[in-house]
Amino acid sequence: MRATPLLKKIERIISPAAEGMGYEIVRVLMVGVGSGKSTLQIMAEKPDGTMDVEDCARLSQAVSALMDVEDVFGEAYYLEVSSPGIDRPLTRQKDFDRWKGFEARVEIDEAIDSQKKFKGLLKGIDAKGVVTLTTEKGDVALPFARIEKAKLLLTDALIDAHTGPSDEKKTTAPKGTAPKAKKEANDTTKPLSKKDRKGK
Repeated sequence: MRATPLLKKIERIISPAAEGMGYEIVRVLMVGVGSGKSTLQIMAEKPDGTMDVEDCARLSQAVSALMDVEDVFGEAYYLEVSSPGIDRPLTRQKDFDRWKGFEARVEIDEAIDSQKKFKGLLKGIDAKGVVTLTTEKGDVALPFARIEKAKLLLTDALIDAHTGPSDEKKTTAPKGTAPKAKKEANDTTKPLSKKDRKGK
């Protein structure tokens, strides 16, 4: 899973604080750069896989404060903190073991037998970091280091694996956002950076 130097820097900055609060960073993305609506998207969860609205709000406030102190951005930006959702991205090696037995879509950087995109049943990841996916054509071995994108597919089996209405509520936020009904509680919008406020 590749990340730009900026995203790696952001993850290094926020991960210790997030872990100290009991959260794990799943993914860091920056979208809309240069459009005037740059948005920093943080996806996180607790070790048990849950992440409710209050958790998003707590982490959002902590990340916002850290970004101000480090002055990472030279322009205004928006901050969005969310849970991974049911059909979550798979970004860490342990994700491929944790969700083995479920269907996933995986895209790699260089084609294997003229194919870069694969869909099938996850069989886990071995000690060498090779992910095995059972496709319609049989098992395929995909080195973790070559995976560009991977995510679970929304299936009945995956939905059934989430036990009860409360768990579903915690994890089904739209991709990259907190639940709209609770958006104000998530504190996910940060219209001005520290530098911008100084210039006021």
